Amino acid sequence: MSIALSIIYLVATITFIFGLKLLGHPETAKRGNQIAATGMGLAIVGTIFLHDLEVPGFIYGLIGGAIFIGLIIGWLIAIKVEMTKMPELVSLFNGFGGASAALIGLVEFGNDMSNSSQVIVMSAIIIGSITFSGSMIAWAKLNGMMWKDIRLPKYNLINNIFFIGLLAFSAFIILNDGNSDLLIYLLLLAALIYGILFVIPIGGADMPVVISLLNSLTGIAAAITGVFYMNMVMLVGGILVGSAGLILTFAMCVAMNRSLANVIFGAFGGASVAEGDTQVTGSIRKTSASDTAVMMNYANKVIIVPGYGLAVAQAQHAIHELEQLLEKKDVEVKYAIHPVAGRMPGHMNVLLAETNVEYEKLVEMDDINPEFQNTDVVFVVGANDVVNPAAHNNPASPIYGMPILDVENAKQIIVNKRSMNPGYAGIENELFFNQKTSMLFGDAKATIQSLIAELKGM
Repeated sequence: MSIALSIIYLVATITFIFGLKLLGHPETAKRGNQIAATGMGLAIVGTIFLHDLEVPGFIYGLIGGAIFIGLIIGWLIAIKVEMTKMPELVSLFNGFGGASAALIGLVEFGNDMSNSSQVIVMSAIIIGSITFSGSMIAWAKLNGMMWKDIRLPKYNLINNIFFIGLLAFSAFIILNDGNSDLLIYLLLLAALIYGILFVIPIGGADMPVVISLLNSLTGIAAAITGVFYMNMVMLVGGILVGSAGLILTFAMCVAMNRSLANVIFGAFGGASVAEGDTQVTGSIRKTSASDTAVMMNYANKVIIVPGYGLAVAQAQHAIHELEQLLEKKDVEVKYAIHPVAGRMPGHMNVLLAETNVEYEKLVEMDDINPEFQNTDVVFVVGANDVVNPAAHNNPASPIYGMPILDVENAKQIIVNKRSMNPGYAGIENELFFNQKTSMLFGDAKATIQSLIAELKGM
């Protein structure tokens, strides 16, 4: 049985790696997810039936019941969740993963452990608890339940001192061979509080980075429990999640031209940044769906810049219909994709792939930027901070130096927004006051449908 279980774990590990590889492309991502999930299912079934659990028979019934309930809940969430809510769902799942690691640590702590085992278990408790409470705060912010970023005076100093105290308390428990339930529960409570203090001051614009970092911590917590149980599939799975989360975290930081330390300690994207942002002055030009349709109808090339507003309005099918209609009129159409457009990297790619937009038309920032100067019309739908020229020409702006889509180089720019409210980063967009820019106000889906109706009549 031990050999059979080892083979199952090896197969599961291979499916994790292969599935992760397939997730790198929208056309294969679904299959990759299915392969990795199948591997996880094999590992779970193998552990239950082939591992010597040494537990009463009714425990298997409890395990089976828990798995069944989890399957039903997961299936219902998966079929009901909207694409706009995917970041919140990822944050929620991160939190549950961290909570699992913390609970395992609580159950296993004590029992005449060696110091090394105590270190492993307490690491799982601390990291798991921080991930859980931090992810819940991130979920609340993304879900609109917590709009205000709470910042205590000298919050960075407070957080750092608290974290050092957390480590010191852990060392005290280990050095005193503590098996005290009171001490371990106090450690759990302290780690939960630190998770809240860690995330609560970070501004909304940085939530995608924070979620990715917390996802990495969930993987690290899983790997730690794998070390404790000497379970290779838990260890490899945790390492894959942890490393992938860190790579994604640093990739997003590069896309925003900011360091991870600046994200964590800089409090970008909150009220203080918005108040310190330089005021943009000038006049704006409004346009109508009719005028925009005429402009697009006689264009040779149109580039669409999708943003979170497109996702919120669930206008992905409408924008694909607009693209197809323009192509029937011999207009070249492409989509410009910024690395951090939406709320997560790849958010726009997945959203548009859902409507069967050809992947070749989704062009990354570095490849599409040289094309803007030869583009007749750029149609910005719900994007804001990723097209703000202040990143290039305003050293006082918080996003100065951030790589953006160079839409200001196009011949004509149409920006679809509900209002003139600032974007997710809370700063004014200079693009709206550009002489080549016309503002097309309204809900993205309704506006695009109006454009389609106008174009069909031409």
